[in-house]
Amino acid sequence: MDERRSVSRARRVVVKIGSRTLASDGGVYARLAESVDRARGHGKSVVLVSSGAIALGVKKLGFAGRPKEMARLQAAAAAGQSVLMRAYEEAFGARGIPVAQVLLTHADLADRARANNARLALEALLDARAVPVLNENDSVAVDEIKFGDNDQLAAMVVPLVNADLLVLLSDVDGVLDEGGSRIRVVRDVTTEALPYVTASTSAVGTGGMASKIEAARRATLAGADVVVADARKDEIVDAVLAGEDVGTLFLAARERLSAKKHWIAFTLRPRGDIVLDRGAAEAVRTKGKSVLSVGVLGVRGDFRAGDAVRVLDPDGVEIGRGLARCAAADAARVAGQTKKDLPAELVELAVVVHRDELAVT
Repeated sequence: MDERRSVSRARRVVVKIGSRTLASDGGVYARLAESVDRARGHGKSVVLVSSGAIALGVKKLGFAGRPKEMARLQAAAAAGQSVLMRAYEEAFGARGIPVAQVLLTHADLADRARANNARLALEALLDARAVPVLNENDSVAVDEIKFGDNDQLAAMVVPLVNADLLVLLSDVDGVLDEGGSRIRVVRDVTTEALPYVTASTSAVGTGGMASKIEAARRATLAGADVVVADARKDEIVDAVLAGEDVGTLFLAARERLSAKKHWIAFTLRPRGDIVLDRGAAEAVRTKGKSVLSVGVLGVRGDFRAGDAVRVLDPDGVEIGRGLARCAAADAARVAGQTKKDLPAELVELAVVVHRDELAVT
């Protein structure tokens, strides 16, 4: 089908698989290895984002269930990560494919230098014909640095490796409408997918379809197609990569965010808010203008120059995120003033957030 043609042409693919599938189906590793092997035979390179360490660690340590305490979650992750990688080593090694463990925290990708180092390391692994297996470093992660779940990590990896396809493997056929029927194609996430979804959690993993839809939104804005498909079906990855009508396809956005703006919008944690008047908000939203001091109504939070901030309209609705060019106190000092009204020492603060460092969302 026409919509699936771009999927079949994808050359760099990120595949995310969740805890529930890995915990309930020991044969999934071998099936995944077979599919990746065939994909590589067709000239594609594959990056895996894999959950499962905590679920496997819970079994290994004999816990009654998934713990709630951070220390016990970290202990389970530490115990389960080696089990997880051994399963991948055995499955992929049987087909002569080397795998490489890459553990990341949110702080790794929020720091530009560390993110670039991760980018270069992943590129080197792919050049060496290895399959990177990424996971959040749960044994050290705490709430402040967690991605949220591996769906979001997978979305952040898309621009990191310049992928043109993200495959999110779940335990359902895709996004289902109110009648339980699979939605084949989504062109607009807000109107065509979100109305049918509520967040969910399980005793094994975190996330749910709402998380996958948000990950799909972020990845499509990075220029990738996204397919949510059922991991339990035989050769499902092959079917997706062949462009077959399986799962739910989210089409890549026509206007993609640059890697830098995607990083600002979806990786950095905002340190404060800048509230604009209605005219300034409209100029930012529809014309891509910079945030100027004259249009600033108020400032919230305690941010410094270079920190990420949310840009809000007068009603408190977020219209974008950007990098502040000054601290919160200075932004408050220049709020509502034109460039010509500012004293010489503050003239450079007339642009509070430059449009080149502003992602309109």
